[in-house]
Amino acid sequence: MGSKDIRRHCALNEASERLLETAINKLCLSARAYSQVIKVGRTIADLEASENIQPSHISEAIQYRSLDRRM
Repeated sequence: MGSKDIRRHCALNEASERLLETAINKLCLSARAYSQVIKVGRTIADLEASENIQPSHISEAIQYRSLDRRM
């Protein structure tokens, strides 16, 4: 997915966007990591049959990203 596709298909609500921005700043994640977290959040939402990406989906995706950085 390109950045246009991510914005079109993986739109975040305000709460999810704030959570992701906070994580990006505190964990010093890159723009690429930002995109990856959104993609994983979309996948988690799909697995739960959720039409929208919720803060819980972003939170879970951030946790996976944090685990990945430790390995």
